Amino acid sequence: MNAASFYSKVPRHLVAVDCIIFGFDEGKLKLLVIKRKVAPMAGEWSLVGGFVQTDESTDDAAARVLKLTTGLDDIYMDQLHCYGEVARDTGARVISVAYYALIRIKDHDKPLAQEHGAHWLELENMPELIFDHKKMIEDALVKLRDNAQFHPIGFELLPEKFTLSQLRCLYEEIYGRTLDKRNFRKKILSLDVMEKLEEKDKTSSKKGAHLYRFDADKYDQLKRKGLVFEI
Repeated sequence: MNAASFYSKVPRHLVAVDCIIFGFDEGKLKLLVIKRKVAPMAGEWSLVGGFVQTDESTDDAAARVLKLTTGLDDIYMDQLHCYGEVARDTGARVISVAYYALIRIKDHDKPLAQEHGAHWLELENMPELIFDHKKMIEDALVKLRDNAQFHPIGFELLPEKFTLSQLRCLYEEIYGRTLDKRNFRKKILSLDVMEKLEEKDKTSSKKGAHLYRFDADKYDQLKRKGLVFEI
């Protein structure tokens, strides 16, 4: 049997991509969602997604769909998982490859996403989403929390200069739970990857809180020596 004959008898399925974009802004972890424009479930809340075209990879499709739907460009996304339950999409047999990313919203044009009908909603106030998108978000959060526990991704979401309270708030948002203030301070300072500055943030008190700066070079040096970044 030649290839054409063989492939002609193989079932055909649709392949889609879904983008789970987490963003940190105003002390809150948020998720980028849209109102679905097509049936089935038109008008319902959805992740950013679309179908893979015949001339593109799933990576390229995810980048194209994200830009087309939200206006966001140059976002690095990691592949999360392939979702292939038979009845996951009520419209057709669709297999979806999910991608996720964590960005600092201020680094991107927030009104640009809004112009495309996309919204940044807080995770704690997330409405019901279509299909299996809730499961995708749960899986992405597990992956995100694993990464945050062993890699310094949190520092990328804060300003160059930040307080320990701001850093703790960020990790509380990522982990979805309250962290003991003293234990967090002791642990993060023991890693020795931050530079303590003479400057203080006095927005919340007259005494103020010392500002810190993440030292990426020092972290890289310590990592090569076997440092395990664990919070």
